[in-house]
Amino acid sequence: MTTDLDARYGRTPARARQHRLIAIAAGIGTAVVVGAWVVWAGLFSPEATLETRDVGYDLVSDDEVVLRFEVSVTPGASVRCALEVQNEQHAIVGWKVVDLPGSDTYTRVFEERIITSEPAVVGLISECRLT
Repeated sequence: MTTDLDARYGRTPARARQHRLIAIAAGIGTAVVVGAWVVWAGLFSPEATLETRDVGYDLVSDDEVVLRFEVSVTPGASVRCALEVQNEQHAIVGWKVVDLPGSDTYTRVFEERIITSEPAVVGLISECRLT
Protein backbone atom coordinates (compact mmCIF):
# COMPACT_ATOMS: atom_id res chain seq x y z
CA MET A 1 0.00 0.00 0.00
CA THR A 2 2.81 2.47 0.85
CA THR A 3 4.52 1.77 -2.46
CA ASP A 4 1.33 2.54 -4.35
CA LEU A 5 0.90 5.86 -2.50
CA ASP A 6 4.55 6.84 -3.09
CA ALA A 7 4.16 6.15 -6.80
CA ARG A 8 0.81 7.93 -6.94
CA TYR A 9 2.17 11.13 -5.36
CA GLY A 10 5.55 11.14 -7.06
CA ARG A 11 7.69 10.07 -4.10
CA THR A 12 10.20 7.89 -5.88
CA PRO A 13 13.88 7.28 -5.08
CA ALA A 14 14.87 9.24 -8.21
CA ARG A 15 12.76 12.22 -7.10
CA ALA A 16 14.29 12.14 -3.58
CA ARG A 17 17.79 12.08 -5.10
CA GLN A 18 16.89 15.09 -7.29
CA HIS A 19 15.64 17.09 -4.27
CA ARG A 20 18.82 16.22 -2.35
CA LEU A 21 21.02 17.39 -5.26
CA ILE A 22 19.10 20.68 -5.53
CA ALA A 23 19.53 21.29 -1.78
CA ILE A 24 23.27 20.54 -1.96
CA ALA A 25 23.71 22.84 -4.99
CA ALA A 26 21.81 25.65 -3.23
CA GLY A 27 24.00 25.24 -0.13
CA ILE A 28 27.20 25.32 -2.18
CA GLY A 29 25.98 28.39 -4.10
CA THR A 30 25.15 30.21 -0.87
CA ALA A 31 28.56 29.32 0.60
CA VAL A 32 30.33 30.63 -2.52
CA VAL A 33 28.43 33.94 -2.43
CA VAL A 34 29.06 34.45 1.30
CA GLY A 35 32.73 33.51 0.90
CA ALA A 36 33.16 35.93 -2.02
CA TRP A 37 31.58 38.75 0.00
CA VAL A 38 33.88 38.07 2.99
CA VAL A 39 36.94 38.17 0.73
CA TRP A 40 35.76 41.34 -1.02
CA ALA A 41 34.80 43.16 2.20
CA GLY A 42 37.79 42.02 4.22
CA LEU A 43 40.70 41.94 1.81
CA PHE A 44 39.91 44.78 -0.56
CA SER A 45 38.82 47.40 1.98
CA PRO A 46 41.23 50.28 2.54
CA GLU A 47 43.63 49.68 5.39
CA ALA A 48 44.19 53.34 6.20
CA THR A 49 42.03 55.05 8.82
CA LEU A 50 41.13 58.72 8.79
CA GLU A 51 39.83 61.00 11.54
CA THR A 52 39.53 64.79 11.52
CA ARG A 53 38.79 67.42 14.13
CA ASP A 54 38.24 71.17 13.98
CA VAL A 55 40.69 72.79 16.39
CA GLY A 56 39.71 76.44 15.94
CA TYR A 57 39.59 79.45 13.68
CA ASP A 58 40.57 83.11 13.74
CA LEU A 59 38.57 85.80 11.97
CA VAL A 60 41.54 87.82 10.69
CA SER A 61 39.46 90.36 8.74
CA ASP A 62 36.15 90.67 6.88
CA ASP A 63 37.62 88.72 3.99
CA GLU A 64 40.06 86.27 5.61
CA VAL A 65 39.84 83.40 8.11
CA VAL A 66 42.60 81.17 9.48
CA LEU A 67 41.35 77.64 10.15
CA ARG A 68 43.22 75.17 12.38
CA PHE A 69 42.34 71.50 12.10
CA GLU A 70 43.73 68.14 13.12
CA VAL A 71 44.07 65.12 10.82
CA SER A 72 44.80 61.64 12.16
CA VAL A 73 45.63 59.16 9.40
CA THR A 74 47.63 55.99 8.99
CA PRO A 75 51.29 56.99 8.48
CA GLY A 76 52.18 57.32 4.80
CA ALA A 77 48.60 57.93 3.61
CA SER A 78 47.88 61.22 1.82
CA VAL A 79 44.63 63.12 2.36
CA ARG A 80 42.57 65.73 0.51
CA CYS A 81 40.42 68.01 2.69
CA ALA A 82 37.74 70.53 1.75
CA LEU A 83 37.55 73.45 4.17
CA GLU A 84 34.65 75.88 4.34
CA VAL A 85 33.83 79.20 5.97
CA GLN A 86 30.23 80.23 6.68
CA ASN A 87 28.44 83.50 7.39
CA GLU A 88 25.67 84.15 9.94
CA GLN A 89 23.04 82.57 7.66
CA HIS A 90 25.23 79.42 7.32
CA ALA A 91 25.91 80.18 3.67
CA ILE A 92 29.36 79.16 2.44
CA VAL A 93 31.39 82.32 1.86
CA GLY A 94 34.83 80.71 1.59
CA TRP A 95 36.08 77.35 0.32
CA LYS A 96 39.49 75.77 -0.05
CA VAL A 97 40.67 72.27 -0.98
CA VAL A 98 44.05 71.26 0.44
CA ASP A 99 46.18 68.21 -0.32
CA LEU A 100 48.05 66.86 2.68
CA PRO A 101 50.99 64.59 1.83
CA GLY A 102 51.70 61.39 3.73
CA SER A 103 53.82 61.59 6.85
CA ASP A 104 55.42 59.37 9.50
CA THR A 105 53.23 60.99 12.16
CA TYR A 106 49.72 59.67 12.86
CA THR A 107 48.20 62.97 14.09
CA ARG A 108 49.11 66.38 12.66
CA VAL A 109 47.69 69.88 13.10
CA PHE A 110 47.38 72.20 10.10
CA GLU A 111 46.61 75.88 9.65
CA GLU A 112 45.14 77.26 6.41
CA ARG A 113 44.22 80.79 5.35
CA ILE A 114 40.90 81.02 3.52
CA ILE A 115 39.75 84.09 1.59
CA THR A 116 36.03 84.90 2.02
CA SER A 117 33.54 86.78 -0.13
CA GLU A 118 31.91 88.46 2.90
CA PRO A 119 32.34 88.55 6.69
CA ALA A 120 32.36 85.08 8.22
CA VAL A 121 31.42 83.69 11.62
CA VAL A 122 32.78 80.12 11.51
CA GLY A 123 35.36 77.97 9.72
CA LEU A 124 35.28 74.19 9.62
CA ILE A 125 36.23 71.01 7.78
CA SER A 126 33.64 70.08 5.16
CA GLU A 127 35.14 66.65 4.42
CA CYS A 128 38.42 64.76 4.12
CA ARG A 129 39.20 61.73 1.96
CA LEU A 130 42.12 59.40 1.48
CA THR A 131 43.90 59.96 -1.83
